[in-house]
Amino acid sequence: MTAKQDAQLTGVPSAAMTSLLPGPLVDDAWLAEHLDDPRLVVLDATALLPSPRHDGDHRSASGRPGWAERHLPGSRHADLTSDFSDPGAPCHFAVPTPEALSAALARLGVGEGSEVVAYDTGGGIWAARLWWMLRAISVPAAVLDGGLAAWQAAGRPLASGDTHPEPAVTPAVPVLRPRLWSGIEAVAAISRGEHPGVLVCALPPGGYDGSAPTRYSRRGHIPGSRSLPGRGLLDDTGRLLPRAELAARVGAVLGTADSPVVLYCGGGISAAGTALALTVLGRRDVSVYDGSLEEWSGDPARPLETGG
Repeated sequence: MTAKQDAQLTGVPSAAMTSLLPGPLVDDAWLAEHLDDPRLVVLDATALLPSPRHDGDHRSASGRPGWAERHLPGSRHADLTSDFSDPGAPCHFAVPTPEALSAALARLGVGEGSEVVAYDTGGGIWAARLWWMLRAISVPAAVLDGGLAAWQAAGRPLASGDTHPEPAVTPAVPVLRPRLWSGIEAVAAISRGEHPGVLVCALPPGGYDGSAPTRYSRRGHIPGSRSLPGRGLLDDTGRLLPRAELAARVGAVLGTADSPVVLYCGGGISAAGTALALTVLGRRDVSVYDGSLEEWSGDPARPLETGG
């Protein structure tokens, strides 16, 4: 494995690379120091996804109005409800084709040689989702730990306004890393015990055990999967837990198993947040089931279990 390939797997640049980013996670002090670097593009990935009031209640909205009201200076809004999802897919927030994703990035100024820091106002899951999509096409990216709240708590400046200069950059040629995604048949094979792997649900406990309303057609979790709520990997400020505590929480669910980990949630958003945590801990065998429970529950032939 080359140094570049190793760095792409871990999200941590090697000494042989000249990447600006120190790893998959940056703090507000690092970002403030590098905010004016011409290689760096800062993207707000916030979207709005209210808790369901009843089963089948799927409401979502763009986070662009909130970004226009207050955002990091020089940042642009990456709309995960439109440009950064596949409008023709049967599931919400489905990952776009690599070419469509590269083109959407170019419209925001991300081209060949660019590096991205993503942030949000929703606990990091939206930023992590964008980060995961960018990793899948080999765009160097990181997530701002704690998001906009951490930036603001540090007393750093904010901007407002709904315009940004036209970047007019050429789309980068996407370099695919397909192993970062898992499809429904691979998930089914792991669930049946026919393929090695550990299925992990990143939803809150009520989503996993079926006690809370779901946005989708049926409640519960994929048989054989384990529960590791993504929100439980954050502290009270929205930052990832300290490494030792993070490792303990993950270890309590995954144990010492070295099988590949496939993460899912309702629509591949919270799962990306958990993928970020596992990547920070150094795991390289992680993928996200993009369709997650929206796709799985939509097929009556796919089994679901309720309870702990």
